[in-house]
Amino acid sequence: METPSSTVRKLPEKPGKNIPRREFIRNSVVSLAALTIVPRHVLGGNGFVAPSDKINIGLVGAGGRSIGIISDLFSHDDVQITTVADPSEFCRDDFFYNSDFGRGPVKKLIEGHYSAKTTDYKVSEYEDFRVMLEKEKSLDAIVCASPDNTHACISIYAMRAGKHVYCEKPLAHNIWEAREVRKVARETGVATQMINQLHSRDGLRQTVEYIRAGVIGKVKEAHVWVGATRWLPGLSGFPEGTSPVPKGLNWDLWLGPTSWHPYHEVYTPVRWRDFWVFGCGALGDFGCHDMDVATWAFNLRDPETVQVFPAGNRGSSEIAPYGEIGYYHFAAKGEQVPLKLTWYSGGLRPVLPDTLPGGTTLARNRGAMFIGDRGVILNNGAPGNDLQIFPESLRDSFTPPPPSIPRSRGHSREWIDAIKGGPEALSNFDYAARLTEITLIGVLSLRLGGEKIYWDSVNMKAVGLPEADELIREPVRKGWEM
Repeated sequence: METPSSTVRKLPEKPGKNIPRREFIRNSVVSLAALTIVPRHVLGGNGFVAPSDKINIGLVGAGGRSIGIISDLFSHDDVQITTVADPSEFCRDDFFYNSDFGRGPVKKLIEGHYSAKTTDYKVSEYEDFRVMLEKEKSLDAIVCASPDNTHACISIYAMRAGKHVYCEKPLAHNIWEAREVRKVARETGVATQMINQLHSRDGLRQTVEYIRAGVIGKVKEAHVWVGATRWLPGLSGFPEGTSPVPKGLNWDLWLGPTSWHPYHEVYTPVRWRDFWVFGCGALGDFGCHDMDVATWAFNLRDPETVQVFPAGNRGSSEIAPYGEIGYYHFAAKGEQVPLKLTWYSGGLRPVLPDTLPGGTTLARNRGAMFIGDRGVILNNGAPGNDLQIFPESLRDSFTPPPPSIPRSRGHSREWIDAIKGGPEALSNFDYAARLTEITLIGVLSLRLGGEKIYWDSVNMKAVGLPEADELIREPVRKGWEM
């Protein structure tokens, strides 16, 4: 049953006629350099950052994931969080994070941090992020830490309002959204970064360099696994009945562009990931982390075929499976080599190749393995962790390639530097949308019960599967058009 959507607020058509913030900051710095006689550090002490140089950030989404992002941003003296938007005023998470969240608690946390340096520091709060974008005229950028079903909508609204965007993974809930986010990022020229923070680890970048340098020869197989499974193992579909909407939660606004579903307490917190209408399951949650190495190293795009099988009896097409095994086939195309990429979740892991010594154990939580005609690269753990090369004779004889990818100053720091006129962050939306699309084609196969997807990238079609169309571009509620 459809209910009226939240107050309709028209999406800006273009970013506006003001000078882009990145250019403004760069020009301001040049102008100040010409006019200033007394060095800034003399006025404010070593490490002082003038208020005019600070980037004003709005937080959209005040759930559990936002705390890690906020803590990271607190480490940068040249940014400040000035406003918070979330449909929930207050919620208690006794399921995973064991803490209080929502606008109120998160606002208090932010104010408490900045008040240590600025007396009576105040953060504005909004129920609707669109109102935040309209009213907060000094806002430079936003962080999107909402559920998956609203990532694209929030990012697009913000970019068209001229704001720089730092968005949680996956970048979108469906393939059309991923492409639209990339298109708008290109049109607006704002600084962007998807929050797949492992992308900035030295070990991950080193793994990419080793693969590209041919340390293990020509690679034809990649295997990626995560231990993640369903959050709600006892549920086989949408819950029966409804629950009272908690006080202070605007459920209609929480749904955003998603079709109307009555509230139930099992959806929040975190567990919305199990339901396809809100989340993208284990593959959507971890694909942009754990398939990042292969996508980056081989410059992957446009898989030829994808087939992801559900593991275990999930009981309903509405809910993610307990585990998955998926097969991605990438054909030779330009600089792209032919590659078979296999994905595993829920405890499933690849068979050990003969190259690995007896007794080798693959980490249960996650890992990646690349099989070449000369040897194997194994990341036993999070992407880039515990980089190992087999056989040992190869490890002992090869010369490490010189670094070819810049080492990161930090994932959020890359984004902040890009806002200030520095180089683009390396998981900017142009790259991130491609990685997200690869992930979501696998999710598409899963949502269709393990159908094999013959992917027509040009037309954004699953060949011979017209039923896939409404999942490739999901319908949105009136007033939420992107």
